[in-house]
Amino acid sequence: MNKIYLDNAATTPLSEEVIDAMVGTMKMNFGNPSSTHSFGQEAKILLENVRRQIADYLHVTPAEIIFTSCGTESNNMIIKSSVENLGVERIISSPLEHKCVSESILDMKNRKGVEVAYIRPNEKGDIDLNKLEELLKASDKKTLVSLMHVNNEIGNIYDIKRIAELCKANNALFHSDTVQTMAHMPLDFSDIAVDFASCSAHKFHGPKGAGFAFIRKASGLKGIITGGPQERSLRAGTENVAGIVGLGKALEISIKNMEAYATHMQEIKDYAIERLSAEVSGIKFNGRSAEKENSLYTVLSALLPYKNPLIGLQLDMKGIAISQGSACSSGASKPSMVMMMVLSEDEMDGCTPLRISFSHMTTKAEIDALVSALKEISSDYAIEKTNVEHR
Repeated sequence: MNKIYLDNAATTPLSEEVIDAMVGTMKMNFGNPSSTHSFGQEAKILLENVRRQIADYLHVTPAEIIFTSCGTESNNMIIKSSVENLGVERIISSPLEHKCVSESILDMKNRKGVEVAYIRPNEKGDIDLNKLEELLKASDKKTLVSLMHVNNEIGNIYDIKRIAELCKANNALFHSDTVQTMAHMPLDFSDIAVDFASCSAHKFHGPKGAGFAFIRKASGLKGIITGGPQERSLRAGTENVAGIVGLGKALEISIKNMEAYATHMQEIKDYAIERLSAEVSGIKFNGRSAEKENSLYTVLSALLPYKNPLIGLQLDMKGIAISQGSACSSGASKPSMVMMMVLSEDEMDGCTPLRISFSHMTTKAEIDALVSALKEISSDYAIEKTNVEHR
């Protein structure tokens, strides 16, 4: 059976160039980058080269890039340190955030008494920036705004440049979870006045266990993992040199091919929308995921007009990997918070969400196979429903 992978928003396969770069590093550059001898300094040079590469991409200084294990760690560090070390007393966010953000915020509310205000999105998953401005003006407490760049389940793109402007005008700090957009979109943090952002390499064909946090210089943020001077004393512990080299190689490839990759994935996404709309009766698309201007090309959130909690397993048995939401929420008995925001009660009770996510390796033939599989599953469901109704 030829297996088909359509869950790239959860993780992406490593490219061969990334694997080669990492293997070469593990063989030849195994030194501890904190060591002063040549083995250590050779490894240190590799780290600093990647740091400069990331800084060039984001138009920031290398000192503002702190290597971490992933976006989750970066988001935890930024939110918790903002409260514990920067005096943040109030956080404004949205129910659409990834769990690593929402749970970090709740932790600060429960343990530190931080006031939390949420901007409820509309049924399309949009954030009302007028409401954000209203909330910013409503309090003199030191405030952190935490709003993602692109939603990982419905693909909606949020205007982080405008959000940053509102935050600066109201003396608030701004953190954005940019895990889904880093290396997929041009990002210029000299123009977008975000204070903090995050990245996971495995979202753009790099390794798991490697990421970074962008921390605006002179922010005063401090690390929450202590015990060593690594990463400007913001993240103690020996750096994952091979993983960071893999991150750098994956970023290099993604930046070099960004326009071509984006064009290909948008064509695949458009084709998926066309084929699913024509062949799967009653299918709908959630949020703005079917809109080219307002949704990232990597994600398509669909809604089947019947309840089938086993559809992920059924597709997997046919060799097709997708998800029904965020990978960090898979296996949950309840719909994700994002789905609860964009679906009505009837849709949640009687429909099945699917998240189809693409890479530059996805083909139209793979989309055709998905459509055929969904038609077969839908047909089986209709037959079963008819049999039940006639019993």
